Parts: sequence; structure tokens; C-alpha cells
Amino acid sequence: MSVEETVPWTLDRVDAELVKPEFRVVAKGASKRGIRLERIFWQTLKVMAQRNKTTIGSLVEQMAEASPDRQNLASMIRVSCLLWIDQRLSTLEMLTAASTVNSILSAVPSPAFALGANKKIVAVNAAFQALIRRQFPTLGPDQDKLDLKLTLDVNVTDLLARLEANGNTATVTGFAIGVGERRFRRQINAIKAPVGEADIVLAFVVG
Repeated sequence: MSVEETVPWTLDRVDAELVKPEFRVVAKGASKRGIRLERIFWQTLKVMAQRNKTTIGSLVEQMAEASPDRQNLASMIRVSCLLWIDQRLSTLEMLTAASTVNSILSAVPSPAFALGANKKIVAVNAAFQALIRRQFPTLGPDQDKLDLKLTLDVNVTDLLARLEANGNTATVTGFAIGVGERRFRRQINAIKAPVGEADIVLAFVVG
């Protein structure tokens, strides 16, 4: 069982201050350039320079040398900033994609599952499936079609809020799972999954 990937996008608002043009003079050695850019690009250049352990002036000089149109340096800077952000975003999306949940669960040798904010199990690992088979041996091997009913000792929304408040420190809680009239109880160590697409709890069964 695996997490389905969905990537919703919304634009709530744009900070008016970030789009204001700002004129600055940047320098590298004896070379000086006067450039007008929106404030958001100056902020991005600052972060780029810090990450590359250099100065804004050195970055701008590199962009000027790479620009096919020396008269349109501002456009080259904007494009360079967007490409840098896009590269970082691609890396971040790889780390926070829903598929990461499946990778984490598959790497864990003990029983574990992922629980959505809607209280439904969205993914399980092989060890958890084996646990279910041991507890309910008469149900057959096809776990994806089982009508598993799971309840936590705490509300999922409250659990997510608690994890958000405590810096995602693992929280211990109990759960019960059953099929029909049969049930069994265990405890879990719960953390919030490193996924940007949805609120998902990773639950690692204890004992």
C-alpha cells in the first residue's frame, strides 16, 4: 500500500514590498555596476552569495560575463536567481515528496504505517502487514482489501498539533486495530512525515 502523490498549488498573496524596484551599486574590485532590481531578487542574491561564500558583486560579475546581452544584465540576474531557486526546489521536492513516506516505511524493519489527517491508513510496510496476518490469520493474504479499523488514543488533529508544537519530537500513544469483532492494541512512536504535500503521521509500532 502506498501514498498517492498530489501537488496542489495556491497563491495567497504577494508582499508588495518584495516587488518594489530598488537601485543599488555593486562592486567587484574596481568594477562598479548600478542595477535596478525588485527587492525579492536582491534578497535572493544575498542568500546565493552567502551559500557560495562570495559577495553579491562577484556573483553579478559572473552573471555579466555569462550574459549574451551585456545591455540586459538585470534580466540575466533575474533568470539566474530563478534557476538557482528552481534547482533548490527540485531537490527539496525529492526529499519531501509523498514517495518519501513509502521509502521510509520500507526501510524500517519493525511494523510501521502512515496515517493521514483524515484518520485513514495511507501506507504500510511489510512488517506491519505481517503483524496483521499474525493477529488475524483467517483473513487471507490480500491486505489491501482488508477493512481495517484503526483508532488512536488521541485525535489525529491534536497529535499533529502536538508534533508541530514540540519540534516533531516522537510522541508515544496507543492505538487499536481490528477487523469485525476482533481487535488488538499496541503503542506507537509517532512523528510527522517530512512531506510538504499533506499532513501525514508516521507511526512506528512499539513492542
